[in-house]
Formats: sequence, C-alpha cells, structure tokens
Amino acid sequence: MEHATLSYEGFDPGAEGLREALCTLGNGYVATRGAAPESHADGVHYPGTYFAGCYDRLTSTVAGRTVENEDLVNAPNWLPLTFCTPGQDWLGLTAEQVLDHRQDLDTRRGLMTRRTRFRDPLGRVLAVTQRRLVSMHDPHVAALETTFVAENWSGTLEVRASLDGRVTNAGVVRYRDLDGAHLVPVAEGYDKDEGVAWLQVRTATSQIRIAQAMTVAVTAPSVTAAYEHDVGEPAVRLWPDLAEGVPLTVEKRVAMYTSQDRAISEPLDAARRHAALIPPFEELLADHVRAWDRLWQESAVVVVPGEAQQALHLHVFHLLQVLSEHTAQLDVGMPARGLHGEAYRGHVFWDELFVFPFLLLRLPHVARSLLMYRWRRLPQARRAASDAGYRGAMYPWQSGSDGREETQRMHLNPASGRWLEDHTDLQRHVGIAVAHNVWQYYEATEDLRFMREQGIEMLVEIARFWCSLSTYDAGSDRYDVRGVVGPDEYHDRYPDADRPGIDNNAYTNVMVTRALRHALDALALLPVPEREALRRRLQLDERETDLFDHVSRRMRVVFHADGVISQFEGYDELAELDWPAYRSHYGDIRRLDRILEAEDDSANRYQVSKQADVLMLVFLLGENGLREALGSLGYELDHAALNRTVDYYLARTSHGSTLSAVVHAWVLASRDRKASWRFFREALDSDIADVQGGTTAEGIHLGAMAGTVDLVQRCYTGLTLTGGVLRLDPRLPAELDALELRLRYRDHWGVTVRCDHDGARIGLSRSRQRPITVALDGGERALAPGETWAVRWSDLDEHDAAEET
Repeated sequence: MEHATLSYEGFDPGAEGLREALCTLGNGYVATRGAAPESHADGVHYPGTYFAGCYDRLTSTVAGRTVENEDLVNAPNWLPLTFCTPGQDWLGLTAEQVLDHRQDLDTRRGLMTRRTRFRDPLGRVLAVTQRRLVSMHDPHVAALETTFVAENWSGTLEVRASLDGRVTNAGVVRYRDLDGAHLVPVAEGYDKDEGVAWLQVRTATSQIRIAQAMTVAVTAPSVTAAYEHDVGEPAVRLWPDLAEGVPLTVEKRVAMYTSQDRAISEPLDAARRHAALIPPFEELLADHVRAWDRLWQESAVVVVPGEAQQALHLHVFHLLQVLSEHTAQLDVGMPARGLHGEAYRGHVFWDELFVFPFLLLRLPHVARSLLMYRWRRLPQARRAASDAGYRGAMYPWQSGSDGREETQRMHLNPASGRWLEDHTDLQRHVGIAVAHNVWQYYEATEDLRFMREQGIEMLVEIARFWCSLSTYDAGSDRYDVRGVVGPDEYHDRYPDADRPGIDNNAYTNVMVTRALRHALDALALLPVPEREALRRRLQLDERETDLFDHVSRRMRVVFHADGVISQFEGYDELAELDWPAYRSHYGDIRRLDRILEAEDDSANRYQVSKQADVLMLVFLLGENGLREALGSLGYELDHAALNRTVDYYLARTSHGSTLSAVVHAWVLASRDRKASWRFFREALDSDIADVQGGTTAEGIHLGAMAGTVDLVQRCYTGLTLTGGVLRLDPRLPAELDALELRLRYRDHWGVTVRCDHDGARIGLSRSRQRPITVALDGGERALAPGETWAVRWSDLDEHDAAEET
C-alpha cells in the first residue's frame, strides 16, 4: 500500500497554522501539534498539546453577559528546545534567519522530520535536523531528536530544553474574549542524580493534575549543563562544543501523565519514574513503528490508481491518532476537531456518526469505548430530559467531561463582529445518532453482552425521550416534533417567530422512527426471562412499547407539492435566494449564514442549506432504506420523486460544513458518478487545502476525514451490514480501477474485499470461527473461513442472457 508523506518546502508564515494541524502527532491518549520546538504562540505559530478527555470550565464576561465554557485544555508544551550560536540571540523561523526549511510527515511510521538551515547575523550557518514522535507503543512517551551541524564554523552552541506550563487556550481568534487561563502551576524541579527535570500543573476548575518529566541526552562526551528554575517552566541549559561539519545530537525524552490515568498512585511520581527509564530515540522509534505497522494492517484502504491514495492514507492516519487502542482504555468521546486544535472547544458532537463505520470494521473495541462514553453519561442525559419536562434521555448537542449541555449561549460572527444568541442546543438529534451507532455496533459485532448490559437501556431511554417530545394530532393520526433544529444549522427559527426552533424536520422525524424500531428490535434479542427482568428494572410496560411502535409508524414527514421531501414544515414557503448574485459578489459563500447576518439579514428567511438534512437520510439509510422507512409510515417515494428531492437540495446547498461534500458524494454515487467523484475529491481536499479558509489551523475535521474513507469502504463497494448479512453491491466511479479493503466483521479478523469494474471478490482468512453469510450482486451464500467467493460481471451477464433465451 502506498503511504503518504506530507511535505512542505520553505517557510510560509501564513500557512504555518495549517501545517501545524496537519502535522499533529498523537496516539489516542495525547497529541501535539506540528509546531517548531523553538516557537511559541505568536500569531504565526501555535504549539498545542491535548490529552483526550482533559477539560476545564471557566466563566467570562462577553457582550455584557457572564458565560461559562468548558474547553479541551491546552496542556503544558513539552516541545520547547531553543538554540543559538555564540553571543547571538535564539534562532527561529524568521525570514531573516532561515536559509532552507523543509518539513515531512511520514504517516507510515508516525514520524515528523524537520530540516532547517539557519544563518546568524555573523554569517555562521547552523543546519538543524529534528525527528519527533508521540509513541503509539507507549502512550505516555514523546521524544524529540535534534541533530546540529555547524557548516562553516566551530564553537560552543547554547541549547535550552524546557517544559512550558504557562500556556493558555488561545488557538482560536474568535474565542479570545473568553478566559483561556486553564493551567495553575503547582511545582517544578530537577533531580540531578537521575537527570530528570519535571513540571506539575493543575487545571483551574476541574482540578486535573498534569505532570511532565524530561531527560536530555547529548552525544558529546562531556557537556556543560545547568538547571534553570522558573515558575511554570523548568529548563535545562547545555553548552556543547561543535566542530565544523561534525554532527552533534541532543535527545529530549518526555513522560506525561494526568490524575485521570489508571494504575498510578500520583501523576508526578509516575512521570518522574517513567522519564528516568525512557530508552534512546532509536529504540523508541522501533517500538513505535511496530505499533503503527499493526494498526495499518487492520486499517488498509487501497485504491487504484493512487491519485486519491495519499489523501485517504493521511485521513486514516489522523483517525488513528485520535482513536487508537489507547483510547479504548479511557472515558472519552470523539472531539469533532480531533486532538489537533481548539475549535469547537474540543467538544463531542454527532460526528462520531461518520467515524463509526470505519471503527466498526477495523477497531470495534474503540467503537464500543465511544458508546461507553455515552452510557456513562446516560444519568446526565436523563436529568437533562427531566429538567426540560420530558421523559427518557436527552443527549446534548455538545458534550465534554460530564455530559451536560456545553453548547455556547452566544457565538461570534467574524463577518459582522457581533455576538449573537445561539440556539444550536435545540439539535436534539444527537440521541438519534447514539441510537443508530448502538444498533450498527450490534450488527457489526453481534455483541449481545453489550446490548444486554448497556445498549438496550440507552435505546429505550432515547425512545422514551422522542415519544415524550412528539405530540399527537388525532385529526391526521400523526405525530409531530416541534421546536428543534436540524443538522442544517442555518435555520434555528421561522422568520419573525417569537420562539426558536422549527417543526417536523425530515431528518429528525425519519431517524426517530428508526431509533424507536431499534429499541423494539433490541428488546426482542433477549430471552423472555431477561427481557422481563429488564422491563421491570426500567419500569417499561407494554403500553409504552406499544407507543414506541405506534410513533414509529405514524410520524409525520412533510412533502412539497411535487413530492420533494421538505427539509422541515414550511421550508418551501421561504424565499428563494439569488444564488448567482451572492456567488458573484462574495465568491466563497460556504458560510452563507454569516454573510447574511452581516447584511442584517438571516438564513432563516431562505430556502438555503449549510448541509442538506434530507440527503443525510440517503447517506445513513440508503435509497432503499429511505423508501422502506417512509413506506412504514404510509408514504410513497418513487424514484422520480427521490431524484427531484436530490436535485432540489443540490441547487440550494452552500456546503458550509465539510460533511456536506461527503454526503453529496454518497447520494450521487448511484445517479451521477462523475459528480460523486468531484464531491469525493472536494472532501479529500477539505483539510489539506483548507477549503474553509483558515478553519483547519484550528483543528482537523475528523468526521469529514472519516467520511472520505467510508465512501471507499461502504459507498463505492455498496457494503451494508443488515440482518446478519454482509452485502456487497459495488458502484465504482470511472476514476477508480479497483479498491481493496481488509475488514473485521463479527468474530472474523481477516475479511478481504476487492472490487473492480470486472467483478468483485470477498474472502475470509483461515480460522476456527463460524461461517458468515455474504451477499454479492443479488446472490447469497455462507462463506467459511479460508474460502473466497469471486463474481465476474461478464459471467452474470451471460447467465442472465441464457435465462432470457
């Protein structure tokens, strides 16, 4: 498999934030942005280190209001390593000092290499090569290897290595009116006998202690060294002698722990002990590469030709850096922007919906850990529903440490400079995504123990909430869902309405019916005695499950007069936007909502979409699944009406979300493969090219990255997991000759799939597991371990012709 090396030549201050985000290194426990070790937060650079699940809450005064925000904390910066030639200031990435600069991210090995040649004011040239890793083998270890070469001089180099606990959360410009001082220094010191310098801080409100400890090793036989004490930043200074042309290497090895870790007595003690035992960089790298090799064996996605391969590989790489086997040991959700920056304040949204298909067929234990994050916050979701006057569990739109609603009450529109009320907490559909993921997890794993102990209870409580929120209209024998916001955040109220929210959002209503069916189907999995015991524990009687059934069959879905599914009730009565005029005037109109607000107008007035809610139904359920869902409600959607629906929303979507291109590529795969490929390419480039104009520097869009992988994995293969059958129905774009996948399905670790324009094959590695049922091009059979089933389309065509004769 071709692996990606992401390379940047030259130093570009305007692109540094993007490079730092895309060159982030992580292991599912901690991640560090790809900032230069000699840099600090100065408007060009932004070093950032983030521990999964490490949040802190502060209050600020904004626009005359007191607001509370919980952030994923920017932890102490372990990178700092500065250097200077004799008698000169510290060298850094500036136009005056840099002769050459190159940065390479090797995604196969999880290694970042930086090569820079500096020239000081006296003309002395210093070549610096640095290699960096955040260990995938040992999640508590990171290391930096720096090799210096004096090209045209000899003399004493000064090097300073430190741990910086004085950092703040300041990586997103529009948040800078909010308090970001989350770290409080606790202690720092140096153990001369062990050569370990250490730092401990705590978070201001959550009281999480974070400890880092470092050792510094030099290849020179003898080096003058001194420890520097500064509050919040312990440092070690070195004065090695350089001989012209002779390399000298400095290794900085760091151990990191927090008070949230398991199997430790105290984080500082753990960090100090660990730091003293960290092996040399080459040994760390060897173990690290072996760990990555295992991950890549489980996560291969191969496309031929390789035009899209490197971008896909980069996306898988970043997925694995946020969600690895180490993540499965933690109580954490999936931050929508990864561990790569501070956008969305590190909160957990519904984006796991886009990541789950990748995890289910590669790392199902990690998918289960994300469901356990939701399970542990079920009591909070119950309280939220009760406080709002509902039954069951109401999961928040934005979640952090404890599962309360973290959605901001005010948000800044950079286009107008105004702080505005935020009603996106009315996006109640997160619970639907949780229910969908629970059921998909069961389909992929057949993990009945999880369903019995956690999954069914979550499904029941989510179903209860939606039945409680729905209102019954006896005249039409239909249920309505009023006062919500759909995934398309452009509409949070009707024009001139005195309350926020819209009614009968199609995505919400249809997916509610699926969540209700999942709850009923899950209950049916249990033997009668266990089912009755669970009913008693949950106080779930037959009247309530009958209500689940009735709502699932009588939910209202609104249509336009021509049969187009309406995004919500009254959508077709909104004004039409002059799209050509806005595109001509503004060029990029992805954030059309901000543009309209800056004009003292509102997206609420128009038939516009940030991302088309209705098309999400095709993305999640497939065309047949959507027809079946509507059919169970008594609605008919023929092929022509679905095509009109797709065309209608294609013409009215600004793609303000990176997820939009993924959904459109999926929906178009069966009707316009060239257009599908164009959207696929756009989704592939969304972060690499920073198509949203600066947002990637604040953190990658993990859902969109996963979505591109899923387009290859499930959309272009036509792979579905329903009813205990693994189905393939390939629909490759012309731009792809073939694609190959290695998957995990239920108890099988080696499911191989290959699709090309001539046929498809699926095989199982040899094992003692049970056969699985697979379906390919309408046929179905049991496939035993060690067997392969191949189908050629020409053979099927000849067979069909013979049948007709």
